[in-house]
Amino acid sequence: MGPNVQTFIGCESSYDEADVVLFGAPFDSTASYRPGTRFASSAIRSESFGIETYSPYQRAALEDFKIFDGGDLDLPFGNAARVLDTIEAFCGKVHDEGKLPVMIGGEHLVTFGAVRAAASRYQDLRVMHFDAHCDLRRDYMGESLSHATVMRRVWDLLGDGRIYQFGIRSGAREEFEWAVSHVRTELYTIRSIDSCAEAACRYPVYITVDMDVIDPAEFPGTGTPEAGGVSFKDLLDALLSLKGLDIVGFDICELAPHYDSSGVSTAMACKLLREMLIAYS
Repeated sequence: MGPNVQTFIGCESSYDEADVVLFGAPFDSTASYRPGTRFASSAIRSESFGIETYSPYQRAALEDFKIFDGGDLDLPFGNAARVLDTIEAFCGKVHDEGKLPVMIGGEHLVTFGAVRAAASRYQDLRVMHFDAHCDLRRDYMGESLSHATVMRRVWDLLGDGRIYQFGIRSGAREEFEWAVSHVRTELYTIRSIDSCAEAACRYPVYITVDMDVIDPAEFPGTGTPEAGGVSFKDLLDALLSLKGLDIVGFDICELAPHYDSSGVSTAMACKLLREMLIAYS
């Protein structure tokens, strides 16, 4: 796989030497409120040069690791099934070559393609899901593949007790009622992260972060802002606490950069991605 012209800062290893493969999934065709997440990966790469490669939290830098940035996948607008197939095939190739796939969404539906690739290769996969929204609808306006159904599709694949949700504060009544018997959901906060990590420590884990888990007072640049969220610092602490788990893939999703003209939301996404790359590489 050839080099990408513009990379996330510090992610300049070749594909062959890399242990980690970063890529973008610029898709937002099922967005039900405000589209724009398809621009996230390009904005994150561009704005990443406003941060340092060094993490004072972890006393390490991106250059300490072999990370390849492969650019964005070429995804067809308006065809969610083909998009998911493309993401699954790409992640599957990365897994099969002994590397860690890391995805920049895009709307949250793109996570399902990455999880499908991981689940077919890692038995008893667990998913750690940080989000403002349940995303557990059986369908949304008659469509089974939607950003509002993504975790229900993940449940279809994995079954009961293998999805851990944090920061949830929005959803339909039936989603919350259904969740009680099928997934582990922490409302409003991420205080149970240690007990959930202990429960998942014997299994491979996929982590997905919908950036709207952060309160919109801090992170307004998202398509579906929801008041009452967690702080960036609390989210970062939680993610760093998962460092010892067997992480087999992760993503960040739902940055819509043009809803925050200050650039603060994009800068925050850059910093979070840096910390996750260092922690899980």
